[in-house]
Amino acid sequence: MRIAILTSSTEPHGTGIHALALGEALCALGHEAVVHAPDPTGRGFFRDASCPVVSVAAKPIRGAGAALVGARIADYLAHFSTPAACDFDVFQAQCGIGGNALTTLTRRRLIAGFARTVHRTEMFSDPQLARWQDRAIVDAGQLFCLSQTWAATLAAEYGARAEVVGTGVDGTAFRPDPEPGDEALRRRLGLGRGPVFLSIGGFDARKNGLAIIEAFATLHRRVPKAQLVVVGTASSPEPTDYEAFCCAALERAGLAVGPGKPVIRTGPVAQADMPGLYRLCTTLVSPSLAEGYGQCVLEAMACGIPVIVSKRPPFTEYLAPGEALMVNPEDGEALTVAMRESLAPARRARLRNAGIDAARVHTWAACAARHLPGYATLLQEPRLAVPPATGAAAWNITRVPTDA
Repeated sequence: MRIAILTSSTEPHGTGIHALALGEALCALGHEAVVHAPDPTGRGFFRDASCPVVSVAAKPIRGAGAALVGARIADYLAHFSTPAACDFDVFQAQCGIGGNALTTLTRRRLIAGFARTVHRTEMFSDPQLARWQDRAIVDAGQLFCLSQTWAATLAAEYGARAEVVGTGVDGTAFRPDPEPGDEALRRRLGLGRGPVFLSIGGFDARKNGLAIIEAFATLHRRVPKAQLVVVGTASSPEPTDYEAFCCAALERAGLAVGPGKPVIRTGPVAQADMPGLYRLCTTLVSPSLAEGYGQCVLEAMACGIPVIVSKRPPFTEYLAPGEALMVNPEDGEALTVAMRESLAPARRARLRNAGIDAARVHTWAACAARHLPGYATLLQEPRLAVPPATGAAAWNITRVPTDA
C-alpha cells in the first residue's frame, strides 16, 4: 500500500514523533508510507527518517489559534490540489489540521476517504477550533486511538468506534547505557550532578505544570542542589495565560531560571539529544491531567530512569504500580513525596529494571501492524460523510471550509 500520513508540523512534538516512527515501521513491513507536514521554515523535519517525507510548502504566519490552524489547512489543500499529489491508497491524519484538509479533499471527490488518529481531544473556547476538531473526527472513514481511554471517549462523545493501536518506542535509540556525548550535553544545558527532575511539554495546563513547579519548590527547600528541567512548549493551538502563571509561581518560590540554575527551560530539544537527556536526569515527572498515551514516559523508561505518572488512564492501562510511581495529579503533597521516593537507591533500582522491561514490549512494528486491518477496511468501504462539492468548487484551494 501507498500511505500518506499527515501531521501538523515538522517540529518535534507528540503527533509528529508518532507519525515518523509509524511511517518507518510501515515501510519496514513492506509498504510505502510517506509522512507529510507543513514546513514554513524550509528546514525540513526535526530528524532524518528512514521513510519518505514531504515538507509541504507553508506560508509563515504570525499569531496562533484559528488563524494559524486555518493557514495550515490551506497549505495542505494547496499541496494536494492535483491528482498526482493524491496518488495514495490510504490517507491518514495524525492531527486536526490534516484531518480537516482530508475532509475537504474527500468532499471534493479528490480522495475516496481517510483515516484519522485521535491522540486526544481538547476543550476549546474558540468555537471555530471546536468545529474543526469535530469535523476532523466525524468525517473520517476510519478512526484510530492510542488508548482504550480515548476510544471510550470517542464512543461517548461522538458515537464513533475507534481501533486502539497503541504506540511504540525505538529501543535502538532510547537505551539505558551512557554514551560519549552525554557529558557534553550536560555541560551545554547546565545540568548539575543531581538530582535532576525532568518535565516534558513546557508550561502547559494539560501537563500539570503548576503542580510540578510547586512540588519541586517544596523538595528544593530540602534538597538545594536539585534541578528541574522543562523541555518543549505547550501544544495547544489556543493561547492561554498558563505560562505566565507558571513563571509567577517560580518567582514566588524564589527559583532562578537558566543554565546551571534550579530551573532550566530548554525549549524544544533535538531528537538526537533526547536519549542522552533522559539518561542525565534522575526522574521523569509526568503527572498529566490529560494525555494521549505518554510517549515520553516510554522513552524515559527505555533509558532506565524512574517515572512519576498520574494514577489514572491512560497510564494505568499499560503500567503496573511496580513499573512507575503513580500519584493523584491534583495532590501536590503526594507528588512531592513521589519525587523524594524516586531518589531512594533501592526503589530506583526496582523501577529501572521494571521500566526497561515494560518499555521493551512497546514496539513500533507491532503498532504499525495494528493499523493494517483498519487500512483494509477503509479501502473496502470508502465513505463520503456528506454530499461532496463538485466542479470548480472541488479545485478551489484558497477557500478553507469553516463548516462542521
